[in-house]
Amino acid sequence: MNKELIKLTQKLIRIDSSNPPGKEKEIALFIERYIKNLKFTPKVYEFEKNRPNLVCKIPSLRSKKKLLITPHIDTVPPSGKWRFPPFSGRIYRGRIYGRGATDDKGNAAVALYLIKLLREKRIRLKNLDLIIAFTADEETGSKVGIKPLLNHLGKINYGLVLDSDDFEIVVAQKGLLHLRVEIFGREAHGAYPERGVNAIEKSVYILNELLQENWENKVHPLLKRPTINIGRISGGEKVNIVAGFNFFELDIRYIPSMNKKSIEKKLRKIIEKYIKKYRIKILAHQKPLEIAKEHFLIKLMRKVLKKHKIKISYKASLGATVINFLSEKGIEGFCFGFGSKGCAHSANEYVKIKDLCQGIKVLKDYVLALDDYAGGEKIV
Repeated sequence: MNKELIKLTQKLIRIDSSNPPGKEKEIALFIERYIKNLKFTPKVYEFEKNRPNLVCKIPSLRSKKKLLITPHIDTVPPSGKWRFPPFSGRIYRGRIYGRGATDDKGNAAVALYLIKLLREKRIRLKNLDLIIAFTADEETGSKVGIKPLLNHLGKINYGLVLDSDDFEIVVAQKGLLHLRVEIFGREAHGAYPERGVNAIEKSVYILNELLQENWENKVHPLLKRPTINIGRISGGEKVNIVAGFNFFELDIRYIPSMNKKSIEKKLRKIIEKYIKKYRIKILAHQKPLEIAKEHFLIKLMRKVLKKHKIKISYKASLGATVINFLSEKGIEGFCFGFGSKGCAHSANEYVKIKDLCQGIKVLKDYVLALDDYAGGEKIV
């Protein structure tokens, strides 16, 4: 059992880095001090005041390739009824409890401890430069996190996003499209609704058709079908006034055979059946992603997992990780991690101690194997 890694995970959990509102400064300062104590010089990138991203670069002897390893340091706020206080980092029956234990502070602790391990064991990689980035704002779109950070890191060849559970390899991820639709009607006295145009009523018709729409006939083998969720709806001024304005917000998760342009075109066609005056605002967008199971990065991880006698399991992410942003920059990579399935964003969130302790071994061996590959060694 790695007592130091366990304590490190507890320390990270005990720092409130809830987002919203975006409280990453204290945890970033902790990580910065930790890295400096190891005689490395981390760099701070801040794209919004008091919301830092921390980057530690570890050069190799020949610098043939670059690997980005990135967990995020923000969490969703605690909610619901907890068995133990959400920032306690309490250990109970082989688990560490607390907000962010699985998403994503256990993974962040493993990445941070990797830096210590390389320093203490005097491991100098031969071909593979490491860039380890602890990022802000993942929980609300990465607008001041990995998205702008990638513009400052130079050319990166490979990416490993530490934001998954149970050593599962994420090989596919749905696209994400968050929309705000504003409907403009015309106010009138509630006793004479025929004199106005009720924006709420029009929204009801639109949403009813949207929910019945067959968005995509094809079924993806891992991602299944696209989904649509009505997350918010609001409008009207008073019960006896015909609503002159209403808006609703949609969370659309789509599969690789679809695209943003076709979704928006279909949405406009439905809206215009009922109302002419409207506006669509794109709140967030991430493209879907797939990586082949026979990609050399996946084959290399399989080899490492077999060495540690860990069951190889592939996963599709129906939610969103930051791997899309890496892909858009031409970085080959995948998502992986050591969290506990079903715990993220929930009350009584936890991470298994044995998975953390095994996780650091897997991560170290993967880095060493990729270093050899970067030097020309074949995957057997």
